[in-house]
Amino acid sequence: MSDDKKNQKHKASMEKQKEKVDARIEQASTERGVAILLTGNGKGKSSSSFGMIMRALGYGHKIGVVQFIKGQQLSGEEMYLKEHCPQVDFYQMGTGFTWNTQDRTADIEAAEKTWAVVEPMLKDPSYDLVVLDELTYMIAYKYLDEDMVINAIKNRPVEQSVVVSGRGGGAKLQEAMDTVSEVKEIKHAFKAGIKARQGVDY
Repeated sequence: MSDDKKNQKHKASMEKQKEKVDARIEQASTERGVAILLTGNGKGKSSSSFGMIMRALGYGHKIGVVQFIKGQQLSGEEMYLKEHCPQVDFYQMGTGFTWNTQDRTADIEAAEKTWAVVEPMLKDPSYDLVVLDELTYMIAYKYLDEDMVINAIKNRPVEQSVVVSGRGGGAKLQEAMDTVSEVKEIKHAFKAGIKARQGVDY
């Protein structure tokens, strides 16, 4: 096939694709905040959440970030947001991973205390974006009531977007969200004995 024919074929294909994309854009007429769930067993769920935080910061949005599970070891994103982004309200449960604490009662108390920070954010229309990192574990371990969490997300201010990250979360949470993306692990350096890397993994 000649270069001219290849170019013509490519142009025709791109024109059809553009028509489809334009049609979808035309159909998307509802203006409101979205609820996004980032789940799956692969690396990158929290990283994607923080990518959306950076995007929102570019527009001067007000952001609330609450991290469940994590908090004993400093992360690069925590250090950066606290030092450079005073418009981001950042809170961590601070107990670390549940398999380290091994204290269900204390973990439930910490989860409930942390949810008491989340709830006002999900009622406050001044927040453009609320990120609930690793929240899914709180539902899976029954540290927080599933219906309470889902109802708070559903009943948030109409313009507010919320991002939930973490493995699992259950069918009810997935049903409640507007967008659900699964990050699938193909391979992971840690399983090959490679240590977590500062600036990449934390």
